Amino acid sequence: MASETTSPTEATARRDSRLGWFDRSLFALCLGSVAVIVAGGLVQVSFGAFSMTIVESWQAVFNPDVIFNGDAWRAWLLGTDVPEMNKRSLIVWNIRLPRVFVGIFVGMNLAVSGAIFQAVTRNELASPFILGVSSGAGLLILLTLVAFSGLAVFLPAIASIGGAIAFLVVYAIAWKNGTSPVRLVLAGVIVGTVFQSLQTALFFFASDIGVVQSAIAWTTGSLTGTDWEQVRMVLPWTVVAMVLSLVSSRQLNVLLLGENTAKSLGMSVEKVRFALSGVAVLAAAASIAVAGIVGFVGLIVPHVVRNIVGSDYRKLVVGCVFAGPALMVAADVGARLAMNPVQIPVGIVTGLVGGPYFLYLMRKQDSMGEI
Repeated sequence: MASETTSPTEATARRDSRLGWFDRSLFALCLGSVAVIVAGGLVQVSFGAFSMTIVESWQAVFNPDVIFNGDAWRAWLLGTDVPEMNKRSLIVWNIRLPRVFVGIFVGMNLAVSGAIFQAVTRNELASPFILGVSSGAGLLILLTLVAFSGLAVFLPAIASIGGAIAFLVVYAIAWKNGTSPVRLVLAGVIVGTVFQSLQTALFFFASDIGVVQSAIAWTTGSLTGTDWEQVRMVLPWTVVAMVLSLVSSRQLNVLLLGENTAKSLGMSVEKVRFALSGVAVLAAAASIAVAGIVGFVGLIVPHVVRNIVGSDYRKLVVGCVFAGPALMVAADVGARLAMNPVQIPVGIVTGLVGGPYFLYLMRKQDSMGEI
C-alpha cells in the first residue's frame, strides 16, 4: 500500500493559506493598538491623589517583585488577602491599574459585540447601544441597584438577561416576513427610548442620594472607582465571549453573503443568528455590568477596523479585540485629564468622539444601512 506523504513545501503552503488572512494591515492595527493601550495605561497610573513622579509610577508598574508574585495575582484574581509590598506598588497595582484593565475588557466586549450585531443584522448601523441592548441591560441593572442591591454579585448575568430581552423585543417589532436594516434600527430606537424612560423613572424610587448619584454616573458610563472586584466580575465573561466570537468568524462571514446564500451552504440561518446574537448580548452585558452604558464604542470601532483590514470577520474580530481597548483606554485618559482634578465619565468622551464620527459616516456615504 502506498502511503501519502506531505512535502515540507506543501506543509508550509498549507500553513500560509490558513494564516494568510493575518496580513500587514491587521498586524499594524494590532501593534498600534497595543502601543496606545500601553501609553494610555502608563499615563493613567501616573496621576492620583497620592503624589508620585512619573518615573516612580512606572517603576511600580514594572516592579518584578510584584509582577512575578504569585500570591499577589491570587489576591487580585481570586480575592484572597493582598501580600505585603511597598506603598507605591500597592497604590499602582491595587488602585490604579485595575481601572486600565477594566477599560481594556469593556472596549474589547463592546467592539466585538457591535461587530457581531452588524453581521447578524447585515446592518452597518447596528450596535448594542442603537439596538436597545444597552438600554435593556441598563434597566435591569439599575433596578437591581435600586431595589435588590443584595444581588449585585450577579450583575453580569442580570445584564445579559436584560440585554437579551431588549434584543428579542427589537427583533419582534422589526419582524414582518423577515427583517430589514431600517426596521431593526427604528425598532432599536423605540425600545431604547422606552427603556431609558423607565430608567429615569426608577430614580424616583431611590431614597438614598448616594445610590442616585452612583446610578447617574453608571448610566453615563464611567470607570471611576473600578477595582479588582470589577476585573474579577468581567474577566470570565469576556474570555467566553471572545473565544466564541473568534470561533464563529466563519459563520459571520457566511451571514454577510445573505440569507439565501447561507441556506444554500447548509446553514440554519435563524439558529446561527440567534446564537451569535446571544454571544453579542453576553459581551455587551459584561461591559455594561462593570462600566455602565458607554455609547458609540460598539458602533465606531467595527467601522474603523473594517476600513483598515476589510470585511473578513476573521480579521475584523481580531482587529476589534485590539482596537476596542485602545479607544476605551485613550477615552478614559481624556476623561481623567480633561478637567483635572475633576473626572468626567468616560461615556461623555466616547459620545463626543462617536457623535461627530457617526455624522462623518453619514455625510461620506450616499447610502447607509445594509452591509
